[in-house]
Amino acid sequence: MAARELVVLGTASQAPTRYRNHNGYLLRWDGEGVLFDPGEGTQRQLVLAGVASSAITRICITHFHGDHCLGLPGVLARLELDRRPSPVDVYFPAAGRIYFDRLRLCTYAERRVPVRAHPVAAAATVAEAPPFRLQARPLDHRTATVGWRLEEPDGVRMLADRLDASGVAGPLVGRLMAEGSVTVGGRTVHLDDVSEPRRGQSVAFVMDTRWCDAAVALATGVDLLVCEATFLSSAGEDELADVSGHLTAAQAARLAVAAGAHHLVLTHFSQRHPDEQAFLDEAQPIFPETTAAHDLAVIPLPPRRAAGATAAR
Repeated sequence: MAARELVVLGTASQAPTRYRNHNGYLLRWDGEGVLFDPGEGTQRQLVLAGVASSAITRICITHFHGDHCLGLPGVLARLELDRRPSPVDVYFPAAGRIYFDRLRLCTYAERRVPVRAHPVAAAATVAEAPPFRLQARPLDHRTATVGWRLEEPDGVRMLADRLDASGVAGPLVGRLMAEGSVTVGGRTVHLDDVSEPRRGQSVAFVMDTRWCDAAVALATGVDLLVCEATFLSSAGEDELADVSGHLTAAQAARLAVAAGAHHLVLTHFSQRHPDEQAFLDEAQPIFPETTAAHDLAVIPLPPRRAAGATAAR
């Protein structure tokens, strides 16, 4: 199986710093590469991360504040420069369509690469791709904002020892998976006899929002929750977070607990806090399985949990 991992391209909030680029996150998922919130400088961060433009198959924008979208023109220009042979799908809040159109057309370009726009107006499944389904839910920020969830359907894992014992091999394995049963040597072998449930993996992106039920719903049971943690409760910034439509690291951790997530990745840090350790120190006592992201980090998806397993609370 190809890698499933998060490549962190930028972790700053409104203003970049010497060590933090504006937002940008590439989720590698088998043959797909989903780019989330390409902020200013994303094209260069892709180069530094060793990620080719050909890795990008979809782009998801949570909202149209500049730190989450100003890199879109450069990324699309790079796809043109590299003569991408296939269309690119871009998903974004429908209320921001005017900003998407301006970013898409803000410079001269030949535009040989078709860009398929997918404005999202309400909670919905917006794509059914072979390796996952892409879902969106409106969040609670100062402008129209959506969060994203990628979810792999549950499946089954074939057990080699049981297949051998039952005499099912070669093309019969595919037929068994497709039809649910096959006959071998006069005996019917059922799929349940030679397999076990395999829990689908999932990832949620919760960016720029106050605490809201939709954020919990997006993150419910996910293997990896990538969540904004702009401010610190320990620094007395809860009111500032609420007024500006953001979360603190403590709130992000409580969100992970409420949702039963497996692993939490904090990002979108305010420039007033130059050390990511402060965010980690606030979140980990609440939710131990927490990582504070840094630019150019590569974070693998956690190991697949057994079917029916839930995160410890």
